[in-house]
Amino acid sequence: MRLSALLSATMLATTPLLAQTSPMTTPAPTAAPAAAPTPVSTDIADPYIWLEDKDGPKALAWVEAENAKTLPRLQNDPRYATLYAEALAIGSAKDRIPMPDQRYGRIYNFWRDADHPHGIWRWTSEADYASPAPKWTVALDLDALGTAEGKQWVWKGATCLQPEDRRCLVALSEGGEDAITYREFDLATGAFVPGGFVLPKSKQGATWIDADTLFVSRDWGAGTMTTSSYPFVVKAVKRGQPLDQAREVFRGEASDQLGTYANVLTDGSGNRAVMIQRRPTFFGGKTFIEVDGAFKPLDLPARVFPAGMVDGQIVFSLSESWGKAPAGAIASAPLSAVRTGRFTPTVVFAPNARQSVDGTAFTKGTMIAAIYDNVRGRAVVFTPGAGGWTSKAVALPDNVSIDVASASDRNDRTYLSVTGFLQPTTLWAFDAKAGAPREIKALPPKFDASNHMVEQFEATSSDGTKIPYFVVHRKDIALDGTTPTIMTAYGGFEISMTPAYSGGMGKLWLERGGSYVLANIRGGGEFGPAWHDAGRKTKRQIIYDDFAAVGRDLIARKLTSADKLGIYGGSNGGLLMGVEFTQHPELWKAVTIQVPLLDMLRYQKIAAGESWVDEYGSVENPDERAFLAKISPYHNIRKGVAYPEPYIWTTTKDDRVGPQHARKFAARLKEYGLPYYFYEDTAGGHSGDADIAQAARMQALQMTYFMQKLVGPAK
Repeated sequence: MRLSALLSATMLATTPLLAQTSPMTTPAPTAAPAAAPTPVSTDIADPYIWLEDKDGPKALAWVEAENAKTLPRLQNDPRYATLYAEALAIGSAKDRIPMPDQRYGRIYNFWRDADHPHGIWRWTSEADYASPAPKWTVALDLDALGTAEGKQWVWKGATCLQPEDRRCLVALSEGGEDAITYREFDLATGAFVPGGFVLPKSKQGATWIDADTLFVSRDWGAGTMTTSSYPFVVKAVKRGQPLDQAREVFRGEASDQLGTYANVLTDGSGNRAVMIQRRPTFFGGKTFIEVDGAFKPLDLPARVFPAGMVDGQIVFSLSESWGKAPAGAIASAPLSAVRTGRFTPTVVFAPNARQSVDGTAFTKGTMIAAIYDNVRGRAVVFTPGAGGWTSKAVALPDNVSIDVASASDRNDRTYLSVTGFLQPTTLWAFDAKAGAPREIKALPPKFDASNHMVEQFEATSSDGTKIPYFVVHRKDIALDGTTPTIMTAYGGFEISMTPAYSGGMGKLWLERGGSYVLANIRGGGEFGPAWHDAGRKTKRQIIYDDFAAVGRDLIARKLTSADKLGIYGGSNGGLLMGVEFTQHPELWKAVTIQVPLLDMLRYQKIAAGESWVDEYGSVENPDERAFLAKISPYHNIRKGVAYPEPYIWTTTKDDRVGPQHARKFAARLKEYGLPYYFYEDTAGGHSGDADIAQAARMQALQMTYFMQKLVGPAK
C-alpha cells in the first residue's frame, strides 16, 4: 500500500463490484472540452466561517436542523427499510471470508457481525484456518471493552514486536477518528499487559525497536505537530518510563506536510534495518537508516521509498525514475550497500505504459507483487538469487483484482484475495517458493449475477487521451438511454480503482435493474505515476474532463442518459463530485458528495488539509490559487443554474477532511435557493462505518436517494 493511501477513497459498502470483462468494439465518440469555469473573486468575505467550528454548539445546532429535514425525506421512503435491512444483512453475515493475518504462529482476524457490531480480534491455528468452520478464540472484544469503558472503540489495527510477535500495540480510535490510542497487548495471554505501554490519544505512529523500547511519533506538546496536524518528532520510549522522559532521536520540521515516522524492516534471514522517513511533502520524502546509533540519509530521489526486505535485499517502490529504473518500477539494493548511504539500484520489474504495481508483500524468501495490466490484476513472485532476480506469474483467475491478504517473513505461506465485479471474493493459499495456489475459501454470492455482464470501454478526453472504464449491467439491457446508472471514480493521490465484489451494490442496485460504472480517470495510479502526475496541481482540470468524457460516452452509447445517470465519490472523490456538479450539471440527474473537500481556497486551514498541498497546490502560490478558485465547488455555485439536487453527507468525527466543507457547501446552496439533501452522522470518522449499523444506514440512505432521482417514486 502506498503512503498516499493516507487519504483513502471513501467507498463504504458501495465499493465497486467485480466481473469478467469483454471490451466492445464500438468506437468511442470524441468528448467536447469542458466549458471554462468563470473566474471567481477570492476577496469576498466568507459568511459561513462559523460552520468551520467543528464541534461548536451553533454549528452542531445547524447540523441537527439539517438532519431533521433530510432524514425523513429518505427514511420515510417505503424503499428505505428494505434497503437498510438488505445492507445490514450483508454486513452482518457470518459467511464472509475471515481474511487472515499471520502472527505468532497463528492466523488472526478482525471480525464484525450482528453479534459483534464493533468487532472482535480473534485467532485460530494455521491448520484449522483452512477448514470450512475454524474454531476461533477471541483475543479482544471491542463491544465488551467499549461497554466497560464507556467508549465507542473502533479498531485501527495492531503492530507487533518482531521476531517475537507475542507483544503488540493495539490501535483504538474513539468513534473512528484518525487520532488513536495505543495499548500493549499480549497475544499469549490474550490480555492487555499490566503496566505495559500506553500511548494516549493522538495522531501518532509507533514501532518496536526491542521488547522494551518503542520509537514513537506523536503530539509531545507545543511545537511537535506539523501545521497539517501530523507528528514530526520521534522519541524513544522505554518500558515503564513516563512519556515526558522519552529521549528524542529524530526531528523533522513543523512545515512538513505529513510528518516523520520510524519503521523497522526485517527478513527471514535475520537481517534488520531501523529506518526513519521524513515527509516534507505528501509524495516526497527523505529516508534515513540507523548505522552505529546514528541516522544516515539515503541518497534517493524524493519519491522513492523502501517497501520491504528479503534475503538481505531492500526493495524500493518508485514513483519517479532512479538511475536506470523508470518511474513505477520496483528496484532493489543489498542492505550492506544501503547502509553506506549511496548505492546503485537493480531493476526488479519495470512496467510498460499500461501497467502499474499496486503493491508488494514479502515472505521468507520471496517478494510478491500485485501488477495491473489495463486495470486487470495478476500476482507475480520475484525471488532473489546469486544471478539476480527471477520471476514467476501465479496461476490465478484472469480479469480480476488480486491482493496479498497475508504474508510473513517467517515462512513462504501466502494468502491471496481474488475478486471481480460479478465474482464473489475467493481466498487462495500457496507456498510462494514452490507450489501452485489452491482456493481455500469463497464468499457465497450475495446477489443474483446470472443475468449480468461486465464490459470495458474507453472514452476520449479533452486532450485525446483514452480513458478506460468498466460497466456492469444486465445482459439484456436496452440501448435506449433508459437504464438507471450510477458511476464513480477517485482521480487522485496515485490511488487505483480496480474491480471488486460488492454485495451491497449488487443486491441493492444491480438486482433492481440498475447499472454500475467505474471510471479509471487520471490522478489515480491505474497506469503508474505518470497517470497520477498528469492531473496534479494546476493540471487538475484534465481529471474532471476525463470523468465528464466517460459520462458523455455512456450517453452516446445509449447505455444511459443524463436523466438516468447518477454519480458518487468520497474524500478526494467528493471533490471530484463537487466539480462535476458545478461544471457539468447537465450531465447528471443525481450527485452524491461524500465526506468531501469543497472549499479549495480554505482547505489548507481545515483538518489535515495542509498535508495535501503536493496534490492540489497552495493558495499561497498565486498561480495555484487562481486555479483553485476556478475549480473550487464552494466558490463556483451560481444562482439560477439548473443543478441536480445533490445528496451531501459527512461525519462529525472526520478529523481528516473534516465536515466543514460539506456544511458550507450546503449552506451556500440554501442561500441561493437551490435544492439539496444534507446529512451529517455523529460517528464514523472519515469512513462512515464505526459499526455495521452505521455502514448499512449510510448505504441505504444513499441508495434511497439514487432510487428517488433515477428510478422515480416508490410504487
